[in-house]
Parts: sequence; structure tokens; C-alpha cells
Amino acid sequence: MKLTSRSRAGSGSGRAEQIALQLRQAIPVTRIELAHRSPWELLVATILSAQCTDQRVNQVTPALFQRYPTPQSMAMSEKTELEILIKPTGFYKSKAKHLVGCAQAVSTRFGGLVPNTMDELTSLPGVGRKTANVLLGGVFGKPGLVVDTHVKRTANRLDLSRSQNPEQIERDLQTVYPQAAWTDISQRLLLHGRYVCLARKPRCRACSLYAVCRWEGKLTR
Repeated sequence: MKLTSRSRAGSGSGRAEQIALQLRQAIPVTRIELAHRSPWELLVATILSAQCTDQRVNQVTPALFQRYPTPQSMAMSEKTELEILIKPTGFYKSKAKHLVGCAQAVSTRFGGLVPNTMDELTSLPGVGRKTANVLLGGVFGKPGLVVDTHVKRTANRLDLSRSQNPEQIERDLQTVYPQAAWTDISQRLLLHGRYVCLARKPRCRACSLYAVCRWEGKLTR
């Protein structure tokens, strides 16, 4: 995989390519861990995943999708019932508002089909760039560079970006990785952050990126 210019964090293309290679070796297969069977289900699950684990979301969505299987049915949902169904994911009142608004927009503006462009996706209530990129890369086969809390942490620790702003981190990663690699690199950084480069107790001794990691807080081997 050939890389482009240097990132603003000073990570040369050779080093960035080494990170990508080692991540591919450590995580040969990637997948979205939010259970879904359609773009609509992934959109709903991603909205619910804000400040919530994928595991908890996956416990909630089977009953939710059984009750409201389509955008049209969720658009007509009863507020209290919807809130009860999604309450375990936290922030359920605002999430319910976003889900209903999103369902109404998909139903009325897009004929019941989830749109597949960044501009259209981010026009939906409760959908920002992170959620849009999940959809673009996850179900639409388009480059989507997701920056969630795990990608933010790993990109900072690996010195691929020095920003705390998700949109700037996205731009920094886009600078050093070619468009065709955006989905894979962000998914691998996400999984690496979720299972190895943990926020509080990072598993540095088991990290395949230990040699290239520039984080001053990494544990000694």
C-alpha cells in the first residue's frame, strides 16, 4: 500500500505504512461489531452506540427492530415505548428524538432508503461524520474514515495525529493514508484501541505496535 505525504504529526509515510502493515498482521479480518442486517439497522445501531458499548447496543436492538423493523414504522413510533426499548443504551431521550427524526427524514426525503453520501447522511438528525463514515465504509463500499474515541486515542498515541478534534484527526489520517485504505485503517485502529490500546490499562506488553508507538505513557516491557 503506497502512502501519500507526511501527516501534520510528523509521521512519515514509511512509518505510517509500517503501522498499517503491522495492524493488518495483528487483525487480518475486520468487521463492524454492531449487529445489523441492513443500512437502516446499522444507522440505528450506530446512533445508539454513542456513549455506549457495542455489546450493550447488540442486547437492545433485537427487540427494537422486531418492534420497529423499518424507517416508516419507527417514524410513527410512540415516544414512551421507544424510550423504554432503548433506555439501557443511555441518553435515551435524546437518542429517541434523533431516531424518530432520522426515521421521518429517511421515509419522507429518501423514499425509505438510507442515503449513501456524506452530505445526505449528515443532513439526517443525530448523524455526524463519524456515523456517516460508519455507513459509507460499512455497508456502501465507499471510503469511510471513522474517528471514534478508540481511533482518537490510538492515532494520538501512535503520533498519527496530535489533535483532539475528531474532524482534524480524520483529516490528518486522510493525509497520510490513501483513500482506498481509509475504511480498513480506521477499523483496525478502532479494534486495536478497543482490545489492546485501552484507555486506562493499555496492554502494551501484548501490543504489536510497541516498537513504533511514540506514546510517552506506554508501559515498559
